[in-house]
Amino acid sequence: MTRTGEELQGSGGLLSRAGLPDWLAPVDHAARTVEPEQLSRFLPPADGAGRQSAVLVLFGEGARGPELLLMERSGTLRSHAGQPSFPGGALDPEDGDPADGGLLRAALREAREETGLDPAGVQLFGVLPRLYIPVSGFVVTPVLGWWRTPSPVGVVDPAETARVFTVPVADLTDPANRALAVHPLGHEGPAFLVESALVWGFTAGVIDRILHFAGWERPWDRSKRVPLDWRS
Repeated sequence: MTRTGEELQGSGGLLSRAGLPDWLAPVDHAARTVEPEQLSRFLPPADGAGRQSAVLVLFGEGARGPELLLMERSGTLRSHAGQPSFPGGALDPEDGDPADGGLLRAALREAREETGLDPAGVQLFGVLPRLYIPVSGFVVTPVLGWWRTPSPVGVVDPAETARVFTVPVADLTDPANRALAVHPLGHEGPAFLVESALVWGFTAGVIDRILHFAGWERPWDRSKRVPLDWRS
């Protein structure tokens, strides 16, 4: 069963699948068919608790083919300091009703504020099921975008962002760049060693599931583990 109807009801007219490149078709299909339990065991609380937020999962096309836009959070932040992530953040009143495109507008607004991205060049084409981050209490909607008209990006506010970078999908699917990240408390989760960064946590989990359900995943050594203090 697809969730296309649900997406359209809550999109505020901001979603369009028209003219997507052929290579994005598997991601588009996955977004319309994947169930929440297939993405994570951490789902929004049944009582509605949690702060609504959104991240922009932005696909572009670079010199080495399809790529994803990521950023590294400032090391001085109180939450997730120094961690690579998708651009994104909490829903603000200016974003409007979350049931009428507010979360999509939040994803674009946060991406502009954090990376300098021009939202006019982004075509939003889908959303993934809402997920939950227990440590912060955020209920996160991953919003999928196609960077139809690329714009310059970079650090806007050093207090929030340490750097902005793109990662070729080919590097994310390369088995040599894959591992399980080991948290000091013993928790393990997918990780990617790319662009002099260790991508882990929520962001790595979403990337891992997109690669899997889009059929892009390649067999990799799941016995390879890296500590969270890894540096290239």
